[in-house]
Parts: sequence; structure tokens; C-alpha cells
Amino acid sequence: MSFQEVNKHAVLPPIISRSDKEFLESMQRYITTETERVGCNEEGPADEYYTIYRNVFDKVIDYVSAYKSILTSIKKEYDAFIETIKKGRRTAYYLHGKLKVLAAEPTALVYHQRRAFQLEAKVRVIENNSTVIQLQIDEMKQLRAEYDKKEVKLCSSTRQLWRPIPGMTLQESVNLDALNKYKRHLEDKYVKRKQAMSTEYVPAQKKADLDEEMVVLLKRRDIAESLNKDLQFRHQRLQVISHTLTAWMKDNLRIPFEDIMEKIQKTNAIFGDEIIVDELFEDDPSKTKEAIIMLYYIEKFNELISLGEYEKAACFAANSPRRILQNIGTMNKFKAIGKIRGKPLPLLLFFEAIFSTSHAFKRPINADLTLEGIKCGLSEKRLDLVTHWVTQEKLTFSEKAGDIIFAYGEQNTYQKPSCLALAQLIYNECGLHKKALLCLCKQGRIHEAMEHIQQFKDFTSERNGKPPLLSFGLAVLHLFSVDMKKVGIKLLQEISKGGKDVVEHLLMTDSFCSLEKWQEIADICLQNGFENLFNDIMFILRSQAGVSEISEDDSINLMEHVFW
Repeated sequence: MSFQEVNKHAVLPPIISRSDKEFLESMQRYITTETERVGCNEEGPADEYYTIYRNVFDKVIDYVSAYKSILTSIKKEYDAFIETIKKGRRTAYYLHGKLKVLAAEPTALVYHQRRAFQLEAKVRVIENNSTVIQLQIDEMKQLRAEYDKKEVKLCSSTRQLWRPIPGMTLQESVNLDALNKYKRHLEDKYVKRKQAMSTEYVPAQKKADLDEEMVVLLKRRDIAESLNKDLQFRHQRLQVISHTLTAWMKDNLRIPFEDIMEKIQKTNAIFGDEIIVDELFEDDPSKTKEAIIMLYYIEKFNELISLGEYEKAACFAANSPRRILQNIGTMNKFKAIGKIRGKPLPLLLFFEAIFSTSHAFKRPINADLTLEGIKCGLSEKRLDLVTHWVTQEKLTFSEKAGDIIFAYGEQNTYQKPSCLALAQLIYNECGLHKKALLCLCKQGRIHEAMEHIQQFKDFTSERNGKPPLLSFGLAVLHLFSVDMKKVGIKLLQEISKGGKDVVEHLLMTDSFCSLEKWQEIADICLQNGFENLFNDIMFILRSQAGVSEISEDDSINLMEHVFW
């Protein structure tokens, strides 16, 4: 075969391997997918389009390792060329904008010059107007000065006519019509004032005459009041005499007249709950005056209550003579008022007033008022007031008063210590030593409780042949049974300090607590670490004839009402 024959045949394409074919297809798919995703379907110089093909070129370089160096150099040159094109485009865009600004500068200059001409013209107009106004002002000043020289007469007063007229503007003050109208208004006002002086006002001498007349009338009133009080006193006395004589007539005159006269002289006048001996038949000026004062206090108190002056009424009741207004009847009047919104309770004001003045009288406040006052103070949550009353004022205590404070402390845990101390004080004053001892134990003051027991022998020893009021053994068992273990332990500690003799004395003189219960107390001592006390009790029990130990299964009934 000749050379020409060989050239006549077509040149066969190179055989592509399978991996190359798959790589080319993947690149083609990548180009198609990315261009559709970014929206660059048309060819052009878009940055996204350039980025896609640059990434494909990088993948081809990585894939063809034999030509990697030459292809990398080619890509580098292309990237530098493209970056130069981009930089040129940015420079052209910047220069184009600058060209527009330079082209618009002549137009802006023209506009500014035109605006400057307009403002200058406006300034000239304003200056001309200001000049005209200033000339008018100067002319008006000159005219006013000439008027002042010709028509106005200066006086020696400090009045200054150049000041503005009150109620008129500057423009109205130079207007003749406005001035005439204002003048008519002032004339009408002057006429009305002149008429008012003759009808609504009186001379100062008239006031002095009225003051003298009032003094005379007040003296007449005082005389009439004095006469009225005297007549009231006589009327009351005649009523007593009439009532007594009427009863004597109904009794068919069986009682001698002398006895009737003595009965009249001993008649009592009753004010509220207090009885005041008032010998009405005698014309004693001092007693007459005292009766008048009492009557005045009662009437004034009722008047203050009707006017709603409850604080003043409470002070009036507290300072009433012979405590005629410090009674349950007066208290019920304040209680009937109830609570007033935004003001203190009237009943509490009453108790504050009468308790604060208790030291001014010989006798203390009675038990009923004391009890009601403590109830009122606690109902208003004023334990501070109750504490002051109980510790400082002159009151009459009762068992009920102590019980109320004790119950209040049980309901209010935070104030329980204060309530226990107050209740203990009241119980001691009333001689209720059992309740006072309970208050001491609840406060944890065991040492004072022991001193209290020793001070009042009727707790632990016989009195007038009667058994003791309180058993030490039963008291200890009661404390451990009512969940007051700490108090019981403190009591045992105090007993253990006394030694064996004290324990033996307590055990032998305690007729309430049986030997079996003493054995239970010994077990409690052993359980709580008082071994010496346990040994002392057991030694004393064993030394008694016919004594045997009791098993733990035996039932023991505790006396839970030992304090009450």
C-alpha cells in the first residue's frame, strides 16, 4: 500500500477511557446544574458564570496530573487577565459617575446664584419695612411726648403714666374708640362701687358697736345658763322628794315622817353603772357644783358622740370626774359605732384613753373593762398596746384575761413568746400558779419554773392537810407525752444537779405519782443519757419494801390535764 493510499483514510479519534468519560460527563452535569441554579442560562460575563467555569477548570487540573503545571500557569494568566478587566470596569464606572457630577456643577451653581439673588431681595424688603416701622414708632413717641407736655398734669404720687393700661393691648391703648369704650367701662364700675359702699359696707365704728353688743349678750347667756343649771338641779331634787313622798302616800303613811326625811337625804343619783352619793336635800354649794360638772360631762359626751368626734369623746370619758363615764354602758356606745373606713376604731380609742389615765385614780380599772380592752386590742392586732397596758397601766386582771392572751399566742406563732410572758404575768397576779408554771415551761424557762415551784410550796408539799397541786413525776411524764421532750429534758437536768437527796425528797413526797410511774421516769432518764439520775431513782425504788420492777409491757395512763 502506497503513502497516498494511507492518507486517503480518515484519522480515527483517540480512544477515551471509561474513567475519563465519566469525569467529563460529571463536569458537564455540574456546569448544567450550577448555571440553572444561579440563573445564568445565557452566555455572558456574569460573575457567577465565570465562577462556575473556574471551579470546573480547577477540577480538570486536579484530574489531569500530567498537565497540571502547564494548565495551572494557563489558569493563572487567565485569572490575571480577567481581574484586570474587572478593575478596568470598576474604574470606568467611577469615572463615569465623576463625569456626571462635573457635568452637573454648572447647573447647581446657577441654582445657588439664583437663590442668593432672591434672598438678597427679601432682605432688602425686610430692611425697608423695618425702617418704615421704626419711623412710625419714632413719630408716635414724639407725638406722645408732645401730648404729655401739653395735656397731662404731673402729680406727686408714684404713679407712672407710661405703663400699659391694664386689660388693654398696646394697639388698643393708642386707639381712640377703644379708649373711650374702656373709659365708659371704668365709669360704670365706679358707679357700682359707690352704690356698694352705701349698701354692702358699714363703717368701722359699727363693728365696734356690734362687739360691745355681743359682749353684753354673752354675759346674759352665761347668767341664763347658770340659772338653768340651778333650776335643773332643783328640779332633780324635787323629783326625788316627789317620788319618795308619793311612795309614802301609797304606803298609807305607815312610815314615820322623820324616816322619810332620812331616806330622802340618802337618795342616790345614778349615772351609768357608777353610783354616786349625792345628798340632794342639802344646799351644799360644793356638792351642787360637783353635780353640775357631772351633768355637763354627760351632756358634752353625748354631744361629741352625736357629732362624730369620737377621739374627743373618748378623752372626755377618760377625764370624767369620779369615772362616771368609764363603764360598760359607755363602752357599748363606742362598740355600737363599729369601724369607720380610714379612721381608728372608736372602741380602741376609748380603751386607749381610759387606760392611759388609770394612774390618775386611786382604784384601778375594773376587771370587766380590762377584759374588754384586751379583747379589743387583740382583735385589732395591737399586741404592742396590750403589752403596754398589762405592764404599765393600773388594771384589774382576771383569769379570763390571761386565757385570752394565751389563746392569742397559740394562734399567732410569731407573737407566742410575748403572749406567754403577758399571760404568765396575769396568772401570777391572779394567784393562778399552775397556769403561770405552764407558761414558763412553754417558754423554755425551766430554771425559773423550778424557782417558782420552790417559792410556792403548795406545788410540791401539803397545804392545810391537802395534797400538793402539782406532781413532779406526772409533770415530767406529761411533757414527754405531749411532744415537749426538750422541756422535759431541761427539767431533768435541773433535778440531776440537786443530787440523790433531792431525788429522794421528790419521790417520797409525791403522792400522785405511783412507783410504777417513777420506774417509767427512770427509763426515760436512761434513754436520754441521765444514767446517774436513773441509778438514783432505781436505788430509791429498790430500797422501798415490796417494790419490784415493772415490765415495759405494762400500760401507763398519763395525766394530760395536770396543768389545767
